[in-house]
Amino acid sequence: MPRKPTKSHKRFIDTEIGTIHKDTGGRIKVALGYPNRYHVGMSNLGFQSTYRLFNEIEHVACERFFLPENGNQATSRITTIESGKPVSEFDIIAFSVSFENDYPNILTLLEKAGLPLQSNDRGTPHPLVIAGGVACFLNPEPISEYIDLFLIGEAEEMLFRFFEFFEPGTGKKSCLQTVAQNVQGAYVPAFYKPSYNNDGTIASFKPVCDVPEKIIRPFVEDLSLEPTCSTIITPNTTFDSTFLIEVSRGCPHGCRFCSAGFIYRPPRFRPLELLKENMNRGMEITNKIGLVGAAVSDLPGIGKICEEALKKDIRISFSSLRADAMTPELLSVLSKSKIKTATIAPDAGSEHLRRVINKGITEEDVLTAVETLVENDILNLKLYFMIGLPTETMDDVEEITALCKRIKHRFLKSSRPKKRMGEITVSLNSFVPKPFTPFQWCGMDDVSTLKIKIKKIKSGLKSVANVRVNADIPRWAYIQALLSRGDRKVVNILSLAHKTGGNWAQTLKESPLNPDFYVLRERSLDELFPWDFIDHGIKKSFLKKEYKKGVQAKTSPPCPMESCNICGVCGEETNKTKEFLKITES
Repeated sequence: MPRKPTKSHKRFIDTEIGTIHKDTGGRIKVALGYPNRYHVGMSNLGFQSTYRLFNEIEHVACERFFLPENGNQATSRITTIESGKPVSEFDIIAFSVSFENDYPNILTLLEKAGLPLQSNDRGTPHPLVIAGGVACFLNPEPISEYIDLFLIGEAEEMLFRFFEFFEPGTGKKSCLQTVAQNVQGAYVPAFYKPSYNNDGTIASFKPVCDVPEKIIRPFVEDLSLEPTCSTIITPNTTFDSTFLIEVSRGCPHGCRFCSAGFIYRPPRFRPLELLKENMNRGMEITNKIGLVGAAVSDLPGIGKICEEALKKDIRISFSSLRADAMTPELLSVLSKSKIKTATIAPDAGSEHLRRVINKGITEEDVLTAVETLVENDILNLKLYFMIGLPTETMDDVEEITALCKRIKHRFLKSSRPKKRMGEITVSLNSFVPKPFTPFQWCGMDDVSTLKIKIKKIKSGLKSVANVRVNADIPRWAYIQALLSRGDRKVVNILSLAHKTGGNWAQTLKESPLNPDFYVLRERSLDELFPWDFIDHGIKKSFLKKEYKKGVQAKTSPPCPMESCNICGVCGEETNKTKEFLKITES
């Protein structure tokens, strides 16, 4: 049954699935926040899953909060959805952070909650402020001075152990040290100190007390025991009352720009029987099922179980499909689910650049996918491209325009027999080098260059009927790169942005730090990165080899998804975990 909303949240009618603690008496009270608006946070399956995991712990009660819809008003008070209580009254404030551009919202939320922004200014009786999520897995340093504790790893493996050692009311420093020494993946920034070379690069990053030198990411080895589905169904999200099911975690294809393909290694898929159970559970609540994962179409048999669900008048959608995986079964599912728009991500216009990024699909794969989608009554297409990729030339940029025109030709040819014409939307996104990818050494294109490339593509497609071009804002991509690649000094830029009310033009102009140092500079192969203290199990030497192969336009095969010694994750990660547990137990 829907929980009765508080007066301040009347328009958010949520249907909870499973047991959520209503009585907070005697329990540790956690306020779980997503640093964006309600509809964005509730569209995030990771956030929903974390909410469920908190509430599955018997002595914990978790409530949700979000950036206020009237966030510009100074009087906006941060309260939880469930009880309407101020988050400052909770034992723990936990942030689930998916995107670096949401980092500034963390400062806004802390300030509106009436809390000191800096971790070292908070103590008894302030809540403990913790953070996790994929953005923190990559590089937590730009927000390190605002967060007491980061949990770097998959929540299923961390939260229960964290609460074995967290004691409300005890001294903050001693509590944090106990957690850091006993919980794998726990990172307390105050216990580590960076030193810098004269050129501004990091010379060393070392603990200042008895805590692990490396933060080893824990992960769920067997997903068959851990179903991840919607905890709450609500119409107030992008997915509109859809029951989301995580099919897989990680991706075997190894696209060199994609962090998810590396930090979630090894790629893991859930068994079909578990997915069937999850679908049946979702069908009891709604007629919309959404399958989520970086490689949904790679799961053998996924089309077959979807066909079974369709017999029960269920609509099924996919978070992503590869152009080379459009099987007849999957296309039938899309058609019968009345999906009107499908997304194909060539990512680059030229075959050369697709080899650079190790995309693993050809132009013919893309064109064939377009034909078969239209033939199956999916008449609208969204094409996803990146600009500013490593080694990109203006010829590569022009190839995006040329490929879109060839796609339009196939699109038109397949549409004529149906006597209906859909629309093609071209989405242009600026490449941002991300930690723990082979392209982490690359510099990013400057804003003016990215604008020129966008203008060139828009001009080339302007006269093509039924083709729209949307592009991201290069300045925001620049800021994302700053926040994803920055070291602890970037905290000062983030603080300045908060003081200027989010005026980034003024912030970057007034900053004593040169942001180009973090964004545009190509890194040397022997440089110590701000995020190198995190151990995702991947050998840096493997990423270097992939980087060198990328700039030479040499491809690599997908992850074999079985024990090998290529990237270093399989076998070594498990041994590291055992080693950590042996140390903590002794």
